[in-house]
Amino acid sequence: MTEQVNKELTDYITQLIMEELQRYDLAPAREPLNLVPVGVSARHVHVSAEHMELLFGKDKPLTKFKDISQPGQFAANEKVTLIGPKGMIENVRILGPFRKNTQIEIAASEARKLGVHPPVRESGRIEGSPGLQLAGPNGTVTLEQGCIVAERHIHMTPDDARAYGVTHGQKVQVKVTGEKGGIMDCVSIKVRADYALEMHIDTDDSNAFGIKQGDTLEILR
Repeated sequence: MTEQVNKELTDYITQLIMEELQRYDLAPAREPLNLVPVGVSARHVHVSAEHMELLFGKDKPLTKFKDISQPGQFAANEKVTLIGPKGMIENVRILGPFRKNTQIEIAASEARKLGVHPPVRESGRIEGSPGLQLAGPNGTVTLEQGCIVAERHIHMTPDDARAYGVTHGQKVQVKVTGEKGGIMDCVSIKVRADYALEMHIDTDDSNAFGIKQGDTLEILR
Protein backbone atom coordinates (compact mmCIF):
# COMPACT_ATOMS: atom_id res chain seq x y z
CA MET A 1 0.00 0.00 0.00
CA THR A 2 2.79 2.41 0.92
CA GLU A 3 4.59 1.69 -2.37
CA GLN A 4 1.43 2.45 -4.33
CA VAL A 5 0.94 5.75 -2.53
CA ASN A 6 4.57 6.70 -3.10
CA LYS A 7 4.28 5.91 -6.82
CA GLU A 8 1.11 7.96 -7.20
CA LEU A 9 2.71 10.85 -5.33
CA THR A 10 5.84 10.64 -7.51
CA ASP A 11 3.78 10.58 -10.71
CA TYR A 12 1.74 13.56 -9.50
CA ILE A 13 4.85 15.60 -8.66
CA THR A 14 6.43 14.71 -12.02
CA GLN A 15 3.30 15.87 -13.83
CA LEU A 16 3.33 19.18 -11.94
CA ILE A 17 7.00 19.73 -12.80
CA MET A 18 6.43 19.02 -16.50
CA GLU A 19 3.46 21.39 -16.62
CA GLU A 20 5.55 24.12 -15.01
CA LEU A 21 8.44 23.55 -17.41
CA GLN A 22 6.11 23.73 -20.39
CA ARG A 23 4.70 27.03 -19.08
CA TYR A 24 8.16 28.57 -19.40
CA ASP A 25 9.12 26.62 -22.54
CA LEU A 26 11.71 24.67 -20.55
CA ALA A 27 10.42 21.18 -21.26
CA PRO A 28 13.14 18.65 -22.10
CA ALA A 29 13.88 18.57 -25.82
CA ARG A 30 12.40 15.66 -27.74
CA GLU A 31 14.44 13.44 -29.97
CA PRO A 32 14.44 14.98 -33.48
CA LEU A 33 12.32 13.27 -36.12
CA ASN A 34 14.21 11.20 -38.67
CA LEU A 35 11.79 9.67 -41.18
CA VAL A 36 10.88 11.51 -44.38
CA PRO A 37 8.69 10.61 -47.41
CA VAL A 38 10.46 10.51 -50.76
CA GLY A 39 9.38 11.63 -54.21
CA VAL A 40 11.06 10.47 -57.42
CA SER A 41 11.48 13.37 -59.82
CA ALA A 42 11.53 12.41 -63.49
CA ARG A 43 13.10 14.61 -66.17
CA HIS A 44 11.24 17.89 -66.66
CA VAL A 45 11.51 21.46 -67.86
CA HIS A 46 10.69 24.81 -66.26
CA VAL A 47 10.05 27.51 -68.88
CA SER A 48 9.93 31.28 -68.96
CA ALA A 49 6.87 33.03 -70.41
CA GLU A 50 9.04 34.27 -73.29
CA HIS A 51 10.18 30.80 -74.25
CA MET A 52 6.66 29.39 -73.83
CA GLU A 53 5.48 31.78 -76.53
CA LEU A 54 8.26 30.72 -78.90
CA LEU A 55 7.58 27.03 -78.32
CA PHE A 56 3.76 27.01 -78.23
CA GLY A 57 2.56 30.27 -79.76
CA LYS A 58 1.48 33.71 -78.60
CA ASP A 59 -0.61 33.88 -75.42
CA LYS A 60 -0.55 30.10 -74.99
CA PRO A 61 -0.90 29.36 -71.25
CA LEU A 62 0.40 26.37 -69.36
CA THR A 63 -2.54 24.04 -68.72
CA LYS A 64 -2.61 21.87 -65.61
CA PHE A 65 -2.29 18.11 -65.93
CA LYS A 66 -2.07 17.53 -62.17
CA ASP A 67 -0.83 19.15 -58.97
CA ILE A 68 2.52 17.98 -57.63
CA SER A 69 3.77 17.75 -54.07
CA GLN A 70 5.00 21.32 -53.59
CA PRO A 71 2.20 23.87 -53.06
CA GLY A 72 1.39 25.99 -56.10
CA GLN A 73 3.37 23.83 -58.51
CA PHE A 74 1.89 21.55 -61.13
CA ALA A 75 2.69 19.23 -64.01
CA ALA A 76 1.45 20.76 -67.26
CA ASN A 77 -0.12 19.04 -70.24
CA GLU A 78 2.47 20.70 -72.47
CA LYS A 79 5.60 18.75 -73.43
CA VAL A 80 8.76 19.49 -75.40
CA THR A 81 11.58 17.61 -77.09
CA LEU A 82 15.14 17.96 -75.78
CA ILE A 83 17.77 18.03 -78.51
CA GLY A 84 21.46 17.64 -77.70
CA PRO A 85 24.69 17.13 -79.64
CA LYS A 86 24.27 13.33 -79.70
CA GLY A 87 20.57 12.62 -79.39
CA MET A 88 17.10 13.71 -78.35
CA ILE A 89 14.46 12.89 -75.74
CA GLU A 90 10.82 13.42 -76.66
CA ASN A 91 7.73 14.16 -74.57
CA VAL A 92 9.46 15.89 -71.66
CA ARG A 93 6.83 17.45 -69.44
CA ILE A 94 6.84 21.12 -68.43
CA LEU A 95 6.24 22.03 -64.78
CA GLY A 96 4.44 25.23 -63.89
CA PRO A 97 4.14 28.01 -63.09
CA PHE A 98 6.44 30.02 -65.36
CA ARG A 99 9.92 30.82 -64.13
CA LYS A 100 12.24 33.73 -64.79
CA ASN A 101 14.76 31.44 -66.52
CA THR A 102 14.14 28.27 -68.47
CA GLN A 103 15.74 25.25 -66.79
CA ILE A 104 16.05 21.58 -67.73
CA GLU A 105 16.45 18.90 -65.05
CA ILE A 106 17.58 15.47 -66.20
CA ALA A 107 19.35 12.43 -64.76
CA ALA A 108 23.03 11.81 -65.51
CA SER A 109 22.16 8.75 -67.63
CA GLU A 110 19.87 10.92 -69.79
CA ALA A 111 22.60 13.54 -70.14
CA ARG A 112 24.86 10.92 -71.71
CA LYS A 113 22.18 10.11 -74.27
CA LEU A 114 21.95 13.80 -75.18
CA GLY A 115 25.72 14.29 -75.21
CA VAL A 116 26.00 16.95 -72.50
CA HIS A 117 27.68 17.08 -69.09
CA PRO A 118 25.44 19.03 -66.69
CA PRO A 119 26.61 19.83 -63.16
CA VAL A 120 24.82 18.66 -60.02
CA ARG A 121 23.12 21.82 -58.82
CA GLU A 122 20.40 23.31 -56.67
CA SER A 123 17.39 24.28 -58.75
CA GLY A 124 17.79 27.81 -60.09
CA ARG A 125 21.61 27.75 -60.15
CA ILE A 126 22.21 27.41 -63.88
CA GLU A 127 25.32 29.58 -64.29
CA GLY A 128 27.95 27.78 -66.36
CA SER A 129 25.68 24.81 -67.12
CA PRO A 130 25.36 23.48 -70.69
CA GLY A 131 22.50 24.44 -72.94
CA LEU A 132 20.19 22.36 -75.11
CA GLN A 133 17.67 22.97 -77.84
CA LEU A 134 13.98 22.74 -76.97
CA ALA A 135 11.42 21.93 -79.66
CA GLY A 136 7.71 22.58 -79.31
CA PRO A 137 4.78 22.52 -81.73
CA ASN A 138 5.26 26.17 -82.69
CA GLY A 139 9.06 26.49 -82.83
CA THR A 140 12.39 25.91 -81.14
CA VAL A 141 14.49 27.60 -78.47
CA THR A 142 18.26 27.23 -78.22
CA LEU A 143 19.53 27.68 -74.68
CA GLU A 144 23.09 28.77 -73.93
CA GLN A 145 22.76 27.37 -70.41
CA GLY A 146 20.16 25.82 -68.17
CA CYS A 147 20.65 22.04 -68.09
CA ILE A 148 21.39 20.56 -64.64
CA VAL A 149 21.22 17.36 -62.64
CA ALA A 150 19.21 18.34 -59.57
CA GLU A 151 20.96 17.72 -56.27
CA ARG A 152 19.32 15.43 -53.74
CA HIS A 153 17.31 17.58 -51.38
CA ILE A 154 14.59 17.63 -48.72
CA HIS A 155 11.87 20.29 -48.67
CA MET A 156 10.80 21.46 -45.21
CA THR A 157 8.90 24.26 -43.53
CA PRO A 158 10.62 26.11 -40.66
CA ASP A 159 8.51 24.07 -38.20
CA ASP A 160 9.62 20.86 -39.91
CA ALA A 161 13.27 21.93 -39.70
CA ARG A 162 12.97 22.54 -35.96
CA ALA A 163 11.27 19.17 -35.46
CA TYR A 164 13.98 17.38 -37.45
CA GLY A 165 16.83 19.34 -35.85
CA VAL A 166 18.28 20.63 -39.14
CA THR A 167 18.85 24.00 -40.81
CA HIS A 168 18.53 25.44 -44.30
CA GLY A 169 21.50 24.54 -46.48
CA GLN A 170 22.68 21.75 -44.19
CA LYS A 171 23.93 18.57 -45.85
CA VAL A 172 22.74 15.29 -44.36
CA GLN A 173 22.97 11.60 -45.13
CA VAL A 174 19.92 9.46 -45.78
CA LYS A 175 19.73 5.73 -45.11
CA VAL A 176 17.98 3.39 -47.53
CA THR A 177 16.98 -0.13 -46.47
CA GLY A 178 16.11 -3.07 -48.68
CA GLU A 179 17.90 -5.33 -51.15
CA LYS A 180 19.68 -2.37 -52.80
CA GLY A 181 19.96 -0.28 -49.66
CA GLY A 182 22.80 2.02 -48.74
CA ILE A 183 23.65 5.57 -47.68
CA MET A 184 22.91 8.61 -49.83
CA ASP A 185 25.31 11.47 -49.11
CA CYS A 186 25.16 15.21 -49.84
CA VAL A 187 21.40 15.62 -49.34
CA SER A 188 20.58 19.33 -48.98
CA ILE A 189 17.99 20.68 -46.57
CA LYS A 190 15.78 23.33 -48.20
CA VAL A 191 13.63 25.35 -45.79
CA ARG A 192 10.82 27.70 -46.80
CA ALA A 193 7.40 28.48 -45.34
CA ASP A 194 5.50 27.29 -48.43
CA TYR A 195 7.28 23.94 -48.81
CA ALA A 196 5.71 20.55 -48.17
CA LEU A 197 7.81 17.92 -46.41
CA GLU A 198 9.35 15.60 -49.01
CA MET A 199 12.74 14.38 -50.16
CA HIS A 200 13.40 14.58 -53.90
CA ILE A 201 15.69 12.26 -55.84
CA ASP A 202 16.03 11.63 -59.56
CA THR A 203 15.36 8.43 -61.48
CA ASP A 204 19.03 7.35 -61.41
CA ASP A 205 19.02 7.37 -57.59
CA SER A 206 15.64 5.67 -57.55
CA ASN A 207 16.88 2.83 -59.74
CA ALA A 208 20.26 2.51 -58.00
CA PHE A 209 18.74 2.18 -54.51
CA GLY A 210 15.45 0.50 -55.42
CA ILE A 211 13.38 3.42 -54.10
CA LYS A 212 9.74 3.94 -55.10
CA GLN A 213 7.59 7.05 -54.97
CA GLY A 214 6.14 7.38 -51.47
CA ASP A 215 8.77 5.26 -49.70
CA THR A 216 9.97 6.51 -46.31
CA LEU A 217 13.69 7.04 -45.70
CA GLU A 218 15.74 7.78 -42.58
CA ILE A 219 17.75 10.98 -42.14
CA LEU A 220 21.16 10.48 -40.54
CA ARG A 221 23.08 13.38 -38.98
